[in-house]
Amino acid sequence: MNSRTREMAHIVMRGFDAFYRYFLVITQGAKVRFETQDWHGVQLAARRRIWLYDEHVNNTVRAVLDYNRSPLRHQELKALKQAFNDLLIAHPNADMAESFYNSVYRRSTRHRSIRAENLYVHPFVPCPGEQDLAPMIWRYHIAPEELATTLQSLLERLGLDRPFVRLERDLEHIEHTMAEQGLTVEPLQLTVINTLFYRNKGAYLIGRLERPEGLLPFILPILHEKDGLVIDTLLLSRDDASILFGFARAYFMVCCSKPSLLVQFLRPLLPNKPDYEIYNAIGWQKHGKTIFYRGFLQHLQNSRDQFVTAEGIKGMVMCVFTLPSLDVVFKVIKDQVTPPKTVDRTTVKARYRLVKQHDRVGRMADTMEFTNFELPLNRISPELLEELQREVPSLLTLKDERLIIHHLYTERRMTPLNLHLEQADDERLRDALDEYASALKQLAAANIFPGDMLFKNFGVTRHGRVIFYDYDEIAYMTECHFRDIPRTDNLQDQLSPELWYSVGPNDVFPEEFNTFLLYNPRIRDAFGEQHMELFTAGYWRQLQHNIEQGRVEDIFPYRRRQRFKYKYGEECEGRGVKSEG
Repeated sequence: MNSRTREMAHIVMRGFDAFYRYFLVITQGAKVRFETQDWHGVQLAARRRIWLYDEHVNNTVRAVLDYNRSPLRHQELKALKQAFNDLLIAHPNADMAESFYNSVYRRSTRHRSIRAENLYVHPFVPCPGEQDLAPMIWRYHIAPEELATTLQSLLERLGLDRPFVRLERDLEHIEHTMAEQGLTVEPLQLTVINTLFYRNKGAYLIGRLERPEGLLPFILPILHEKDGLVIDTLLLSRDDASILFGFARAYFMVCCSKPSLLVQFLRPLLPNKPDYEIYNAIGWQKHGKTIFYRGFLQHLQNSRDQFVTAEGIKGMVMCVFTLPSLDVVFKVIKDQVTPPKTVDRTTVKARYRLVKQHDRVGRMADTMEFTNFELPLNRISPELLEELQREVPSLLTLKDERLIIHHLYTERRMTPLNLHLEQADDERLRDALDEYASALKQLAAANIFPGDMLFKNFGVTRHGRVIFYDYDEIAYMTECHFRDIPRTDNLQDQLSPELWYSVGPNDVFPEEFNTFLLYNPRIRDAFGEQHMELFTAGYWRQLQHNIEQGRVEDIFPYRRRQRFKYKYGEECEGRGVKSEG
């Protein structure tokens, strides 16, 4: 190994370390943005942190190629990885650095002639076992009569630069909520992460109650009111924790010098979440992608089922398939979309990037984008292979009993809403339609108009939540022109199959939603009266006005009935507050 190779390895590691420093700088600013209620700054920082990775990878690729003065050949790349191995051994975040190296390698070769031996397909530094969490946690042994004073001390220790305006009452509500769960009888051991998790307009204290019967989440959302801070609720269930860390939400800002420690702490609180989703939730989505792919390869080795077309109505823009034993779908953009759709691949990719960088408000599924994704040919059903070869031939290469798909997205698998509605009893039908309407309202409040609002473009999670997942017609609310259908007394106009009025490219007529959404009498009867405003242009124009005035709505990841203000009968002082349900 020569000195030039070692220097290039150092260039890559310096690139990773620079990215990591800037990542922490942006993340550390979350506390001040929360304290000063800089909500637009919160949104900008979230986007900036997502862009940061690609920016530093691209800078590193340029630095390596400039230093080498020519493209890297196979033998040079092989030696470069060996030199990088030496730097990983003592690095505190070797796992993250491996993912960064993979990105640099792929982009330096323009995703061509990729060789697995030059990638960290499997970790070079073994994944650590149980690590010492002491640097990032606080532990409290609490007698029942000391709960309020201990929590008050804990909150003061967080060092927030705004006062709690009704802390005594909030602490009473915490005690009442815990008493309802039988948690105030015996002494407790509470362990909390010693830094807050910030997202949107909330800060979250994340902890766990450690009991002989097992662990329970202990999560305190902290919000702003007029004169200071309040504790909005206490979340004690794994389902609530799972929704908080859900795949349809923006990534948390949480400072930690070693993210694997956070994942270790959170893993038992989120038993149904794979590690890659936890990494994604705390802002390490690129490493989450590495973890997903490693798990995917292991799953292929341990399973025998075949990839098949996903259930539901076939898409006009995407081919969607799945492996039944894996809770994921794979989405490939068609070469030619089905009429009346007219979008092209470039436009669809741009809209998926928009969603990645936008606040998903718990209503848009996160995706991972892959280049040159390989599948064993013998695991693909003949029907699916025929569909892919018919619909996306430009994106396929067959090589050595493998099917290489040059571009695809992965997404958590859900039950399509249209199928869920067909199978639901009356109560579940009403709940699902209420969720659907709430999803539309929350997306709109976050400046997102879904475009294609048909039920088939939404999915239902295991928690019964409705999530939007088809982004080819997505647009900003502020780009839309919401119009009332012009009235006419001319009978000939009314009976004509042609429209008697002009329609612009961004025109939207909410009155039409009624026709294509409430076509089924059972659905029409179950659709709540409180959501009929969705069919009026005035409602959508008011939301546009709110957005243009700079208003950022409160949308929090728990049911309204869980909020202390509602649960204990207090008057809600918040303005425009929207919770899940």
